[in-house]
Amino acid sequence: MPFSIRHFHQDGLSLVSLKDENSGSEAVLLPGYGAALHAFKVATAVPQHNGAGEMFNVVDNYTSLEQVKNEMGVNFKGPKLSPFPCRIADATYRFAGAEYRFEKTFFDGTAIHGLLFDKSFAVTDEVAGKTSASVILQHRYNKENAAYPFIYDCAVKYILHPENLLEVQTIVTNLDKTTIPIADGWHPYFRLGGKIDDWLLRFNSEMIVDFDEHLIPTGHLMKYDDFCEERRIGSTQLDNCFVLGTSKTGPACELSNPSTGLRISLFPDSGYPYLQIYTPPDRQTIAIENLSAAPDCFNNKMGLILLPPGHSQTFTVNYKVSVR
Repeated sequence: MPFSIRHFHQDGLSLVSLKDENSGSEAVLLPGYGAALHAFKVATAVPQHNGAGEMFNVVDNYTSLEQVKNEMGVNFKGPKLSPFPCRIADATYRFAGAEYRFEKTFFDGTAIHGLLFDKSFAVTDEVAGKTSASVILQHRYNKENAAYPFIYDCAVKYILHPENLLEVQTIVTNLDKTTIPIADGWHPYFRLGGKIDDWLLRFNSEMIVDFDEHLIPTGHLMKYDDFCEERRIGSTQLDNCFVLGTSKTGPACELSNPSTGLRISLFPDSGYPYLQIYTPPDRQTIAIENLSAAPDCFNNKMGLILLPPGHSQTFTVNYKVSVR
């Protein structure tokens, strides 16, 4: 069979692999922590430590279970962001006439990246065939946090296609008796070899969400077209949210390293109209986050979805890796 699925343990982590046996490309998932994308390996002619071409993982991840436990709630490498992405100002919001406050907060006093990033997802389905391999990871949230007293299912379907194409679908289903506020996002960090200063970046946006000093939207959008055309990242520092344009065809965002020949192209559907980009201080990786809503959406309503009882919403993004 050209595609295969494997469950295995490594460095204390329980992992699931989707592999294209023809090309060697492989997506590795971490179901136990937010259905995280742990690795996306592709064949490359780039010389590695042994001087020969081999598989290159374009996703930054954790090296052990201990590191996951210590750092997932700090840098959030790879997990599902649900029922909200990014920050909620003062960890407080109002909905349907009531005020809710999250007790667990980030160091700056905000609630951050939802409630599922460190939760275990169960494997509910897997299929390996001639043209693809897929797995569905599912978590049922049932009012565990008093600040979000609702019931919903979050299912993440990873599909590995030929030619280094990884499709990620998220389906959220309201199982509550009332309408629920919800948004969705991802938090992968990408690595292409070397420092990001020498990489090229382009994304389809001419508008940036104006932030205050706490990275909370002010309610204004500002002109920003620095990366409408592909250009070197250089010393640019980003921790910002951009509104994606819809007029252009092709990838909404592309990231490449000329020295290694690696390129990542992102194709989000209309469910992800926002793009958050973060450049860590070490300049070794970059986080490119597809979001259905802007930060603090529970308060500012920018992209917030009000999902009726029994209804579902699907969000999809495709990651295409090419090698020069």
